Amino acid sequence: MTFLLFGLGLVALIAGAELLVRGASKLALSFGISPLVVGLTIVAFGTSSPELAVSVQSAWNGKTDMAVANVVGSNIFNVLFILGLSAMITPLLVDKQLIRQEVPIMVGISLLFVALTLDGSVSFGDGALFVGLMIAYTTFLIVQSRRQTKALNDEYAESVVGPGAGWDSTLPVQIALIVVGLGLLVLGSNLLVEAAIVFARYLGLSEAVIGLTIVAAGTSLPEVAASVTAALRGQRDIAVGNVVGSNTFNILGALGVSSMVAPTALTLPPSMLAFDIPVMAAVAIACLPIFMTGNLIARWEGALFFAYYIAYALYLIMAAKDHDALGDYAFVMQTIALPLTAITLVTIVVRHFRGHRAAG
Repeated sequence: MTFLLFGLGLVALIAGAELLVRGASKLALSFGISPLVVGLTIVAFGTSSPELAVSVQSAWNGKTDMAVANVVGSNIFNVLFILGLSAMITPLLVDKQLIRQEVPIMVGISLLFVALTLDGSVSFGDGALFVGLMIAYTTFLIVQSRRQTKALNDEYAESVVGPGAGWDSTLPVQIALIVVGLGLLVLGSNLLVEAAIVFARYLGLSEAVIGLTIVAAGTSLPEVAASVTAALRGQRDIAVGNVVGSNTFNILGALGVSSMVAPTALTLPPSMLAFDIPVMAAVAIACLPIFMTGNLIARWEGALFFAYYIAYALYLIMAAKDHDALGDYAFVMQTIALPLTAITLVTIVVRHFRGHRAAG
């Protein structure tokens, strides 16, 4: 029965996100909002609406571990798993605006999150700051979109909403899609959270671990679908932009709203403060050297991301079960795998800058 509820919750979340994105996107275009803004805001925010729904539902019910773990786990999953899988399908182009602006913003927001959680919690004031930054960021994107080229706007329009005419081109249908989508998100988040809690108790895992893995992966399925589909269609820059935009919204929107509706401040378990949140920030920072070299995420870099997600998930499960091999596993990751990756990234960046100097 719990598996059935979990499955129904996932289906409701995904269907709700799809209806909300379709209705809101077409409604925005009807009011003359740029397709680029629709892509960077409504679609990115809409695909993150399951994270918002689950985190708000968890915070409202006092499940603070689940509320924060869902956001942290989703951000890690988005970069390592989704970008990794998408790049393995086809190398991903990275738009220069993403390198110069969106990725640094994502990194800055991630580091701000780390700084604000040093006291072990996310307070109402922290959430208000996040929501304020989200409003400012969205406003900035709207103003900036007026300077974008018609070709870029057309690409986003085709990717995120398809042709202009269709059964969903009228105002009543668009409003109905938004309302039904929101209703499914509320229903799905409630079912998913309740089922996840049962899973945690049955498997002997903490709610935080379930939130970081099963729930985070489940709520990130819309991002999986959007990015992989964009990669297969050849719209490879949008595949990256969706992930970057979603990660920014997860912190500013999902975590911000959750901490504002929670009865008390969202307290964080020591394990998340010491490991998962730093991993989330490190993953965001790792995007910069990989994205900036050749404006491309190569297949081998995608495979590296994907492998690290598998390693991260294995570590969480082994730590939760206090597995005998945990010490050896952590030692190999800390002394061999991570240093080798860091050296590789530094070498790539140095060669990139040397190449630019030589070309100049």
